[in-house]
Amino acid sequence: MARKFVLDGRPLRADCTLDDTSRFEDNTWRLSPAIISQSAKLLKLDFEHTPVRWRTFTKEVFYAMLVGPLPPAEPQPEIATIRGHFAAITRFLRWLDTYPAAATGHPMHRLDELHAADLQAYLLDLPKTQHSPLTRERNRVSIRVLWRYRTVLSDHLPFDPAHLEGWRDDYRSWRVENATSRIPEQVHGPLMAWAMRFIDDFADDILTAAEQWQAAHAAIRGPKLDDNAALIKNLRTLLDGHNNDNRPLPGDRGNLNLKALAHTLGCSKKEIDRHHTLISTTAAKVGVNDQPWFIFPTIGQLDGHPWLDTIVSDQRLPSQSGVRRLTTLLQVAAYVVIAFLSGMRDGEIKELRRGCLHVQRDDTGRIYRYKVSSRAFKGENDPRGVEATWVVGAPAARAIRVLERMQPAATELLFAYHPLIQSESSRGGQIRATTSSWAVTNLNAFITWVNDYCGERGRNDGIPSVNGRPWWLTTPQFRRTLAWFIARRPGGSIAGAIAYRHLSIQMFEGYAGTSDSGFRGEVESEQAIARSETLLAMIDQHEHTNLAGPAAAEAQRRLAEFGQHARYSGTVITDERRLRKLMASSDPAIYPDKYVTCVHNHATALCQQRRDQRGALKPDIGSCKPLVCRNVALTPANIAHLRAEAADIDDDLHARPLLPPLLRNQIQARRDDINAFVARHDEADK
Repeated sequence: MARKFVLDGRPLRADCTLDDTSRFEDNTWRLSPAIISQSAKLLKLDFEHTPVRWRTFTKEVFYAMLVGPLPPAEPQPEIATIRGHFAAITRFLRWLDTYPAAATGHPMHRLDELHAADLQAYLLDLPKTQHSPLTRERNRVSIRVLWRYRTVLSDHLPFDPAHLEGWRDDYRSWRVENATSRIPEQVHGPLMAWAMRFIDDFADDILTAAEQWQAAHAAIRGPKLDDNAALIKNLRTLLDGHNNDNRPLPGDRGNLNLKALAHTLGCSKKEIDRHHTLISTTAAKVGVNDQPWFIFPTIGQLDGHPWLDTIVSDQRLPSQSGVRRLTTLLQVAAYVVIAFLSGMRDGEIKELRRGCLHVQRDDTGRIYRYKVSSRAFKGENDPRGVEATWVVGAPAARAIRVLERMQPAATELLFAYHPLIQSESSRGGQIRATTSSWAVTNLNAFITWVNDYCGERGRNDGIPSVNGRPWWLTTPQFRRTLAWFIARRPGGSIAGAIAYRHLSIQMFEGYAGTSDSGFRGEVESEQAIARSETLLAMIDQHEHTNLAGPAAAEAQRRLAEFGQHARYSGTVITDERRLRKLMASSDPAIYPDKYVTCVHNHATALCQQRRDQRGALKPDIGSCKPLVCRNVALTPANIAHLRAEAADIDDDLHARPLLPPLLRNQIQARRDDINAFVARHDEADK
């Protein structure tokens, strides 16, 4: 079979053509033209790392993965998956290149010469270099490809290694479902508060400083002028002033800072270089001091005072105020706000482009919804991703507007590397989004900056440590934490400003586009854990034996059975993985709430019902009719809240001025219904 382009048939980036891509005979295959996601790493397969006698065979394996033909029923792997297989298979072949076969004592030249003892020898050797059980598992999955692809390769493993004794280790026994940590409450509150300060209070100063820095930097890097008579006059005047005042010249770690002089005089550094002897003579008399060449005064306020005195150029100074550093932190602050208030994944955030924010207004012009469009990749069949839309809150919308101001007008990607931070040339001339590793590094640098800033100024509102150590942020934690908050604290707030009840309603709408974000499933999973913890606490405290209401007996029966399942091992379940499994297998369909405890039965429910991700019907507590529904059970706390509601109505009825007669009659009837309902069930169950 003729083999040529290794990305033949793969979707390519708009700026690439097939003729520009790698060929089979190349020893380095660039995979980046087929990586559509703007934030993904630019990958390659370097066959120079493969033993020479296995090189052609290795190319054959990966050509089959990239181009085909594929074995029957084998899906075409993604580029990142292929790169992972390459590392593992190359490692295996390098080991095989020096390993004497068990049967002959000589190195092998074909895979079909291997015996079970050979692979078991590799298994024994693997932990010496791969200490993580997860990494060893991935290695074994990759090696098994050499068996799975046996119908399309000229050489292959002669047996399925999955049947070998010891092929699996303890990886599966300790792997937990959704191991992503959520950000602790004591961390994400201050984190969000500082991120919003950057967006709302500091952004104007940082963006203006960045613009002026770029203009000044372009000027001092400019060409020499033919006529510099005016410059010599101005330079002599400047130097005379330093001499007369015995004032040091600007320096940079003990050396003259010629950039600062060029910026002061409004010329290029090349012009200043002509007069280095004259400047050095003055420096010998007055000395030099460390001084950044660019200084920008700020106007933003924090607690009634300037948040910084100046923004400066030199990143080497031990300062909080370097313009490059602050520009990066502003971009990170926007990431924090968008990630935490949208439920978007890292790759989806990095695909945000200029014009992605859509504002919906009512007939009066009032904004009632913000939507953001981007591209989603995870779980999609199209490697190019699909257009998708998220509903976000006003703070996230403000963060997007800051990013649009931050990037040059010609740059579409909002999370592209800012020119002040990294030039296009250092990325091969192509403007791409920041990577996940960039996000993780700078998210944690943001915490460091905030805490250093607070420490220098004696502030007590920094981002606290957890168990004596700074919390290490990763990108998936924001989505997990948002799901937790929506499930656990829909009425709570963050940083004293953002109400979760409002945002949870908006963000729980999920995608308005064609993609399924999976976020609803994550929220429902968190809700199930919260509900299981509440039910187990009721059982532990024997509250389930003290229920009232029409469904009290059914609730007691279900909870007793649920408690038996929870204690099957003799201990109470506390870890989230087991709680999820418990709810998946033994969910009693009991939903505790403020006024009622719903013992759900869809056949008799009077509320609106909805289907969860698995298709099961669940009650909508917001449309509950507790006074007439047969699915209601009442805890002592429910009865107390109902009585408090009736007392509040009494207060309204006795308030002055009196309510209109029709409204008065309506709420009086409701009070009487509540009192009668509580009296009937509270007395009947005593």
